[in-house]
Amino acid sequence: MNSSAKLALLRSAMKQNSIDAYIIPVAGPHPGENIPDHWQIVKWLTGFDGSAGVVVITDSFAGLWTDSRYYLQAGDQLRGSEFRLMKPGPGISIDYIDWLGENPGAQKKIGLDGRIFSVSAFRKLEARFIIKGFTIEYKNDLISDIWTDRPPLPSAPAFDHPIRFAGVERAVKIKVVREEMKKLNINYHLLTSCDDIMWLLNIRGSDFKYSPLLMSFAVIGEKQLHLFGDENSIPPDLVSEFERLGIVLMPYDECSKIFSSFTEGSTIILNPGTTSVSLWSQIPGYVKITEGVSIPARMKAIKNKTEIENLSRTMVKDGIALTKFFYWLENSRGVISLTERSVKDELLNLRTRQEGFLGPSFKTIAAFNEHAALPHYAETSESNATIDSEGILLIDSGGHYPGGTTDITRTIPLGLPTLRQKKDFTLVLKGHISIATAKFPLGTRGYQLDILARKALWEAGLNYGHGTGHGVGYCLNVHEGPQNISPSDNKTAIEPGMLLSNEPAIYREGEYGIRTENLMICYEDEETEFGHFLKFDTISLCYIDRSLIDKSLLDQKEIDWLNSYHAEVYEKISPNLTEAEESWLKIKTEPI
Repeated sequence: MNSSAKLALLRSAMKQNSIDAYIIPVAGPHPGENIPDHWQIVKWLTGFDGSAGVVVITDSFAGLWTDSRYYLQAGDQLRGSEFRLMKPGPGISIDYIDWLGENPGAQKKIGLDGRIFSVSAFRKLEARFIIKGFTIEYKNDLISDIWTDRPPLPSAPAFDHPIRFAGVERAVKIKVVREEMKKLNINYHLLTSCDDIMWLLNIRGSDFKYSPLLMSFAVIGEKQLHLFGDENSIPPDLVSEFERLGIVLMPYDECSKIFSSFTEGSTIILNPGTTSVSLWSQIPGYVKITEGVSIPARMKAIKNKTEIENLSRTMVKDGIALTKFFYWLENSRGVISLTERSVKDELLNLRTRQEGFLGPSFKTIAAFNEHAALPHYAETSESNATIDSEGILLIDSGGHYPGGTTDITRTIPLGLPTLRQKKDFTLVLKGHISIATAKFPLGTRGYQLDILARKALWEAGLNYGHGTGHGVGYCLNVHEGPQNISPSDNKTAIEPGMLLSNEPAIYREGEYGIRTENLMICYEDEETEFGHFLKFDTISLCYIDRSLIDKSLLDQKEIDWLNSYHAEVYEKISPNLTEAEESWLKIKTEPI
């Protein structure tokens, strides 16, 4: 079926169910950017395959809302269909909820599938539309009957994440969570984020394309922990271990059934931002619900000593692959035909040779010239640029290893950079170094540090539209909070042991983009009469291209940081290279 035929069937189903407007988010039952094919409803219906968006359908309208990262991509993928890309502009609301409120028509009954709608998102709808007299139905799965060749739910095997990588036994983690629950007078803890469950149980899976997760729910009680997933995915040795620890395996779709066994007056804690309204609605009224960030989410944000040691080793592996890649790229240009896609393939090939490599941590971005001005560019067969002229190449990539997850961006010139390119690159670098060398008191939040990355850019009348840093999981999700560095008022303070990215940037539409990204660990620095102070240590290991730097724009502290960083890169990476690669890296890391 083409898009029009699918839309016609959906509208027919809406009419049969007396639904005036139907909402479909790019989402599944679990939060995250990586959605299994079974839940890629928006992609199936419209052709749009971005990681963020919402579709709204009425009997006379079909529109897609997404963010600025995907405007170009969505415009291409929706072309020729009945779906309209709802970019903000005259007469177009930036938010689909606003549009529904401003274009009521006969939309008295709004339908959605509550399995893929969080409690928080549903409450926003309720707050806006209940007072208008609209009805919101969240038990409307109108897709399953018309998507006849729908992919099945994933059922890949899970595997143990041993103590030499995890650092803490699963039994100890469960015990600490129960102790925290007791302090909060909580009887049960519902976990709906798969990464929370994987970290807590020291297991990993393969149900998501770019995250080593098992699709699952969990309910922690005072004596037992119920794990809801594909029971056949857990290997026999882990089943035995789980039984010994009071971990009960249950079918994935039976999570809600356990709620009826809760005693009257008991309390359950859950995160409304990650829990579906469908699951939440089945908790009996006699059970008190407490809301907040999950206990495992707060715990896993602080990397333990073993995790930090493993991360250091993992960064060396990843740095070796990156160094070999950039050496290959420089020596291949003009010799063989290079495209955005072929350089991505070679980087993946080199990472695959590293011990323990599990796979990419996200879809690699290889963006040449004007494509680099799109922060989340994804090449297609049509856009796959040939890298045969001078310009700017941006590579944003990462990998999963048992000892950690990587995420790194480098921007390199092909040919001689212009003076403006060098100035832009150096201003971005100044912001990067300012974050890397920051010293700040305990209790500082990410939004309080964000200005450090932007100050030099702002002074030149420049800025970038995304956050400066995100939390990173440990062999879990590459984007994993609750910590971040961005202008938004995140209530999470940055603490020792947290892993964050540092990625200021500048994008010149239609020309080029520049981003320099490393990962950093937060450490304690010193205690004075004014309190405890913290600092960052950069752990990513790959040279920063000196030919793009305008040294006159750097102060001595910034020059010292760069020279020290390059000395560390050479010291840790060079012993693992060929003689030719080592000589090349030595030149790339010479002091400026």
